[in-house]
Amino acid sequence: MTLRELHDTARKMLDPVVYDYVAGGAGEERVLAGNERAFDRYALLPRVLSGAEVRDTAVDLPGAPQAAPVIVSPTAFHRLVHRDGERATARAAAAEGAVLVTGTAATTAVLDVVAAAREAAPDPAVWFQLQLHPRPEVTRALVRRAEEAGCTALVVTVDSPVFGRHTRDLRNGFTDLPPGYAAENMRDLPGAEPGALTAVPMSAAPGWPDFAEVVHGTSLPVLVKGVLHPDDARLSVEHGAAGVIVSNHGGRQCDAVPAALDCLSGVTEAVAGRVPVLLDGGVRRGSDVAVALALGASAVGVGRPVMWGLAVDGEAGVRRVLATLRDAYDHTLALCGGRRNADLTAGMVVARGAAW
Repeated sequence: MTLRELHDTARKMLDPVVYDYVAGGAGEERVLAGNERAFDRYALLPRVLSGAEVRDTAVDLPGAPQAAPVIVSPTAFHRLVHRDGERATARAAAAEGAVLVTGTAATTAVLDVVAAAREAAPDPAVWFQLQLHPRPEVTRALVRRAEEAGCTALVVTVDSPVFGRHTRDLRNGFTDLPPGYAAENMRDLPGAEPGALTAVPMSAAPGWPDFAEVVHGTSLPVLVKGVLHPDDARLSVEHGAAGVIVSNHGGRQCDAVPAALDCLSGVTEAVAGRVPVLLDGGVRRGSDVAVALALGASAVGVGRPVMWGLAVDGEAGVRRVLATLRDAYDHTLALCGGRRNADLTAGMVVARGAAW
């Protein structure tokens, strides 16, 4: 199956309300659609007689040496689409050598997620995605839980001072998880009931000092996720970020921002190689991975395709998604005359349909 076919199969299998929750975006979903369309505007200009029989596609990321260039982006509530939920996702990512970013709003506690990953690989890379909580002591408690579980990095999401307005969920009246499901990382912590969709409160007025407090309060590398503006990329590095993830939250927050891919070059220029830059949003093909890496990304993240694979075939489905993207990217790299990721450069990306 292509990832598009996998999506269509998952749609037929899932409860329509659950499907809408995963698939939907904010507002009229212009940004959601724009993330994928952005890749259609670019074409790759290959080099010839310069490749290798075997390519090296590994990348060094914070807390994840020699990782695959495709990571699993944080998505909430995996057990809504498959009974094994985040455990299956963790085993699949570890088996494929991919970084898993497990979310605060997971239906499996981070300790159990890391334990599941270790069933598939002895030293998996699991990052913990963190929202800055209105109560700093809750943020600190979540950091401690991630550290004690064995996570190798933290990812602070900074594009969500308030919840996005998801038209599909509002229309469906979907405000709470079904009985027996909860945001397990929030158990025994102050705030909303863990069974609510809003169980992970967001700080309405986070600032750079709040981010810096996380950086200085942990021994783990801390990445910042949700950066689109070059000035924010520079500030991220100045405040101790170990990596920057260019993202518009998969089109689930502000429905008036650019596609993530269109912001990548500006961010990479601002970061100037001081830390890795990653991208998520709209990646659906191996050639998409190649375009993003040519424009300066060290790796890309995928979210919804992982959920579709999980829905269709559990752990095996997630492995299929990651293997498909990894192998298709390696194939594209070979066709572009590359031996390693760094052989893809901005000069090999052109506007589709434009004369060169």
